[in-house]
Amino acid sequence: MIKDFLPRTFFQVHPLECARALLGCELVWNGCGGLIVETESYAVFNDEACHTFSRPAARAFVEKNRAGTVYVYLNYGVHWLINVLVKGGPEDGIILIRALEPIRGIAEMEKRRGTNDPRALCSGPGKLTQALGITGADHERDFCSGKQIGFLPRRRPMEVVADTRIGIRRAAEFPWRFLEHESAFVSVKPGKGKAMPATRRKNKQGQTE
Repeated sequence: MIKDFLPRTFFQVHPLECARALLGCELVWNGCGGLIVETESYAVFNDEACHTFSRPAARAFVEKNRAGTVYVYLNYGVHWLINVLVKGGPEDGIILIRALEPIRGIAEMEKRRGTNDPRALCSGPGKLTQALGITGADHERDFCSGKQIGFLPRRRPMEVVADTRIGIRRAAEFPWRFLEHESAFVSVKPGKGKAMPATRRKNKQGQTE
């Protein structure tokens, strides 16, 4: 049991705030892990790219679970992807963990990935779940239980860049992907490296944020 994992209150804020704050934190998963260098935020409400927009099961997941719960799904029938539920703040959201800089359990991750190139271990959401051994069986685990999995506080300061989301067909223009500037471990470098204001949709009251 690790006592220093981030508490549930960390995930009870606005999803965009949480997605930024997770950069530089360490994701620990059953003895393996690394520093988070890339995240992607999805809003539960009015975000066509979020599973809650079209999947009743995803909406039920948000309704049922507390902030800090693991959300795992199979992407295009190929790769498991891991997310964390953000709930209880101004808005609810789901944050995809897109890339890590490996620092813990590297030998085990190399074995799972079949490579000893550290930049190829976790430089993408499908790669990192394979490296960490994450599958659909981990859906609805609790990052805040203090047992084997969780997030450790930020290990070092990071220069954060915001960029548009990738790998989606709808609402791809939202600049809700956050990366460590010039990191060699991100999945895809930002297109122009220019931060954009993360305030381009309507809230529940129909007001443009």
